[in-house]
Amino acid sequence: MMKEILFADTHHYQGNVDERFTDLAAQFSRFQDARSHLGGAALVVYFQGQKVVDIFTGKKSQQEDWQSDTLSMCYSTGKGILATLAHILVSEGLLDYDTPIAQYWPEFAQNGKANMTLRHVLSHQSGLFDIRNMINEAVEMLDWPHMLNVVAAATPRFIAGEGFAYQPLTYGWIVGGILEKAAKQPLNWLMQHYLVQPLALDGAYFGVPEQELTRVARLLEKPKAPTSPKPATKKTNQPRKGSWSEKLLELSGQDPQDFKDAMIPKGMRGFSFFSDLGLQAAIPAANGVFTANSLAKVYAMLANKGQWDGQQLIRPDVFKQLSTVQNKARDRVMPIPMHWRLGYHRILTMGKRTPHGFGHIGFNGSGAWCDLDRELSFAYTHNFNITSSTGDYRLWGLSQEALRCADAILTGRKGWF
Repeated sequence: MMKEILFADTHHYQGNVDERFTDLAAQFSRFQDARSHLGGAALVVYFQGQKVVDIFTGKKSQQEDWQSDTLSMCYSTGKGILATLAHILVSEGLLDYDTPIAQYWPEFAQNGKANMTLRHVLSHQSGLFDIRNMINEAVEMLDWPHMLNVVAAATPRFIAGEGFAYQPLTYGWIVGGILEKAAKQPLNWLMQHYLVQPLALDGAYFGVPEQELTRVARLLEKPKAPTSPKPATKKTNQPRKGSWSEKLLELSGQDPQDFKDAMIPKGMRGFSFFSDLGLQAAIPAANGVFTANSLAKVYAMLANKGQWDGQQLIRPDVFKQLSTVQNKARDRVMPIPMHWRLGYHRILTMGKRTPHGFGHIGFNGSGAWCDLDRELSFAYTHNFNITSSTGDYRLWGLSQEALRCADAILTGRKGWF
């Protein structure tokens, strides 16, 4: 792996790069070069209100190369975009962080949720993280009205505000449901009206329209290594041995069952986020589909404290709230402390400190963020068949290099920390 990176082609990409960020583009190329037959990737960076990197490489599908307008399924990276939409609606006066959700959505008051607020959900304090015991089959997630009813009827695992537990899947239906009930409009209409049109985004969806499916990057099949036939073994009823990651979680004081309950619905074997049905469904916590440019532009607006192109999308008082850290402890689901704001977490890097930076990563190592101190925003998307709950090392490395390039401009030295 290290050899592949060290001896990689440093110009294996298309697009435009400001010369001050050529080191970042070279690193992007190094990370993708040896595996470009297995997928593609895109990287977009804005600095001080200007786009300084817009590059892409590799395969969009088995037959097609990645294009400048290729859409990518980004898993939880979409949570930050849904949160941004919520902050815009709060700025518009359509809802409030601390009003009980049940005032907008009366059915939501069931089973001890009468006092739960949008703040609780955005900062992962709702206790409503257990998707595994909410539905019987993963395919139920394709049905938006059904899932709104499911979360409205669900019982939290703890009283809102009395604990922290990341909501990997439930977050999208709860937040999306609140927005629809408060604004009295469908989620896709709210996205278009309050985010896509004001920022002139070139692709941002929770539920891809059928006519846009051809733009979406698909998973490429990994070449299978030849295998020798294994002798048949007798099945026994012995309990399954825990994996090393489960043992590590237990040693750190976390319950691996909380992670499973939050992350893995029953019946996932028969479900794919990358199928046409999976892409067209609205599962906002997990199947946001974006171009890297759309993600970077949303965060460029946030890097500019809610203003873009002469528009004030987020009021200053609202911006102060959304960017304030709610908790620095580790929660019950994530293996490392995430420093939750209202809908965003800290930037994960390889050393650079960003106390005023925030964003969201996805389960495949995609991610987008902004740093207020450097007026910098960043987005990395891809379709490689990898998964990680804290981001692929490439995302950490590219984030670090983007910050280093900005520091070289701002302070005259790149530095590692």
